Amino acid sequence: MFIQKNKKLHILIVLPAKIPALLYGGTERVVWDLGKRLSDLGHQISFLVNKGSVCSFANVLFYDAYKNLNQQIPEDVDLVHFQFNPNEDIKKPYLITVHGNVPFGEKLNKQSVFVSKNHADRYGSQQFVYNGLDWDNYPKPDFNIKRAGFHFLANAAWKVKNVRGAISLTKNAGVKLEVLGGYRLNLKMGPRFTFDAHVKFRGMVDNQKKSVYLNRSKGLVFPVLWHEPFGLALIESLYFGCPVFATPYGSLTELVKKDIGIVSNKKQDLIYGLESADSFNKLICHQYARDEFSAIKMAKDYLAFYERVLNGEILNEENPTLKEEPKDKYLLFT
Repeated sequence: MFIQKNKKLHILIVLPAKIPALLYGGTERVVWDLGKRLSDLGHQISFLVNKGSVCSFANVLFYDAYKNLNQQIPEDVDLVHFQFNPNEDIKKPYLITVHGNVPFGEKLNKQSVFVSKNHADRYGSQQFVYNGLDWDNYPKPDFNIKRAGFHFLANAAWKVKNVRGAISLTKNAGVKLEVLGGYRLNLKMGPRFTFDAHVKFRGMVDNQKKSVYLNRSKGLVFPVLWHEPFGLALIESLYFGCPVFATPYGSLTELVKKDIGIVSNKKQDLIYGLESADSFNKLICHQYARDEFSAIKMAKDYLAFYERVLNGEILNEENPTLKEEPKDKYLLFT
């Protein structure tokens, strides 16, 4: 099938989740912003998502996990964009965004696209599109506000995100920490209570509350213990002028340039970074996020992939699969 360049498409985006996501839900927010910007470019968007979803700019269909996917795809759809591996033969042209780290030994679909170069490389692919966000959904940062302390932004109950490491780093640097995405008492992963007085836990926060904390923060502390596929926390923090202090795993070395943060798996290097956070230019951090990780840029990058798929291209010669079996559950942090 040959598709004429710049043809307006009917795109079905499939995600077994509820949209919009007001609090936690990184993939949901990316998918929402992608659909909005594709719609702004003149394309017809439909979402196949969980019941309870609503959307003003797209048609919403409700996903049924017990029903054949082909039966849920409208006849007039040109291309289906899955946010998970469908595990069945799809009759329409399609591609799949791989958002997470798929276990060793599992083969992915040849029409898979990853969310960073490192993410793709680890699975033997060269196909990726950076995540982007619609910055119009966030208040404009105020670089004149006096900033004090740092923030951690992730699901703190997930050990690979390493909130304990962030707490330890800030304690040793003698600075305060706001934890966005966690609670002082955590019962989800076994009873845990954090006693450190220099830490404040803010729980799950929406864009407006999150923006208040990021706008007064000196930087993001992000010492993850796994290969981060992308990291929305990075680009949200950078948008508000916050440099990033992180471990060098997954996409982080790729995304965190020298003028916007420090990446190292050595605690002392990151402590030094926190102590010198004021040396980073907040405007450079902000502009980098706006230029490189916007929803409109993401939408245009995906449109290039849609065109390739509609013209019959197989994106990966071999089924992508993790090239190296992980040796340890958690990566080094010394």
